[in-house]
Amino acid sequence: QVQLVESGGGLVQAGGSLRLSCAASGSIFSINAMGWYRQAPGKQRDLVASITTDGITNYADSVKGRFTVSRDNTKNAVYLQMNSLKHEDTAVYYCNAGIARSLAPLQYLQVWGQGTLVTVSS
Repeated sequence: QVQLVESGGGLVQAGGSLRLSCAASGSIFSINAMGWYRQAPGKQRDLVASITTDGITNYADSVKGRFTVSRDNTKNAVYLQMNSLKHEDTAVYYCNAGIARSLAPLQYLQVWGQGTLVTVSS
């Protein structure tokens, strides 16, 4: 039913930039917070950045000042602009969103994208 599809991952050299996009589709009544997580080899999946419906953002300390998360509520989309990329940013990046499929009940479910690989060469 509800899906999140990421795009924009790829190979980039250290110091470069990438812009990730994630769009929700399917039976959607409302979307709450949206965010990006990443999982590097040998590590757990951690929050990179999140953004509320009203635009309040939260970032992991490791990406503050380099990454910017934004969203377009008219397109049910969330974006992650990644600048000054480092080798340690290499990971699979996952889009996440709280999505309600109907007003009754207004229940937000956590939906995950399939992940997109970002590789930063050193």
